[in-house]
Amino acid sequence: MSVVSVSMPEELLNRIDQFADDHGYTGRSEVIREASRNLLGEFEDKKLEGRDLMGVVTVVFDYETTSVEEKMMHLRHEHEDIVASNFHSHVGGHHCMELFVLEGSLEDISTFVGKIRATKDTLTVDYSVLPVDDFGPLADMD
Repeated sequence: MSVVSVSMPEELLNRIDQFADDHGYTGRSEVIREASRNLLGEFEDKKLEGRDLMGVVTVVFDYETTSVEEKMMHLRHEHEDIVASNFHSHVGGHHCMELFVLEGSLEDISTFVGKIRATKDTLTVDYSVLPVDDFGPLADMD
C-alpha cells in the first residue's frame, strides 16, 4: 500500500482521530481510506445516470470570509444553466449560508458540487440529489 502525505488543519486532524477512537477504527488512515472511497463513489449511482435531476446544495462559511461569497457568486453565474434558484442567509452571529437549487444531469450537478467543495474556507457542504422525472406514485397522476 502506498503512503501519502496530506496537509490539513489541526482541528480536522483531531476530529478524525476522535472519530477513529469513537468508532473503533484502527487509526486515521483507515478513516481517510473509507472517506475517500465514499467520496469517490458518491456520484457513481447508475440509477441516476441519464435522468432529469434536482439537486439542493447548502454551503456554510464564516461571515468574515468574503472570498467564499465571491466564489459562490462566480459559480452561480458560471453554471447559470443548471442553477434554478439561489438563496443567501446570515446564520448566527458569524456565518453565512448559501443554498443552491439545481436542475440538470448527474454530471453537471456533480461538477458543480465538486467546485463548491474545492472552495477554500467553506465550513460545510451538504447536498441531496433526486430524480424529477419520476416521483413514484405521483408520476402516474394526470
